[in-house]
Amino acid sequence: MNYYGLSDKGVVRQINQDVCLTYYDNLSNTVLLVVCDGMGGAKAGNIASEIAADTFMECMKTNLSTDSNIIDIMQHMSAAVRNANSQVYERSMNDADCAGMGTTLVAAAVANNGTVIANVGDSRAYHVTGSKILQITKDHSVVEDMIDRGDLKRSEANTHPNRNLITRVIGTALDTEPDFFFLNVLSGEYLLLCSDGLSNIITEHALFTEISSGTDTREICQRLIKLSLDKGAPDNVTAVLYTK
Repeated sequence: MNYYGLSDKGVVRQINQDVCLTYYDNLSNTVLLVVCDGMGGAKAGNIASEIAADTFMECMKTNLSTDSNIIDIMQHMSAAVRNANSQVYERSMNDADCAGMGTTLVAAAVANNGTVIANVGDSRAYHVTGSKILQITKDHSVVEDMIDRGDLKRSEANTHPNRNLITRVIGTALDTEPDFFFLNVLSGEYLLLCSDGLSNIITEHALFTEISSGTDTREICQRLIKLSLDKGAPDNVTAVLYTK
């Protein structure tokens, strides 16, 4: 297995409110990946993403065991997301400097018998095979709801004025539930987790081309970040890549 994560503040932003973490759990032979994209600007979006990513990862480390099956892992991820939400929400309620902060969260647990993806917000997971790239997660966003209703074409989403408005986040309400997705990542295939700073700037075709033309996850992530920076990177940009 080969995995790597990289984040950059981009060209325009002064601070990086994205966080990515990776971890290999030896007991359960599970790779854990998480990306959080904080929101709040001066209201400490970077704190929200740090709390959420750290809390999620620590909960997963604590709960995984040698006999964890795919359903166990999903339940552990659900509990970890709820715990992360509670920690961010509590901090926002008790610290005036953090009032109103929140974060997206997309996470993956790659185990022997499959991969579980958990998602809250508009950070994404993509599955890259030898012939195609497939978006696994579905954005919790205003424009995604408009697309579902038939009010907006998919091709118009990245330029819509409300493209940054999301409808489900970590930390702004007492409780939140992630969406779950299941897949198998076969040998030679890739799993990409990213913030919208990457997916809003780099087309799926370009993502596929960059990922499929390399083998080392670190080198590919570096190329993806550079490609975003070369295009002006108006937002923080994060990529986490796994291959079997």
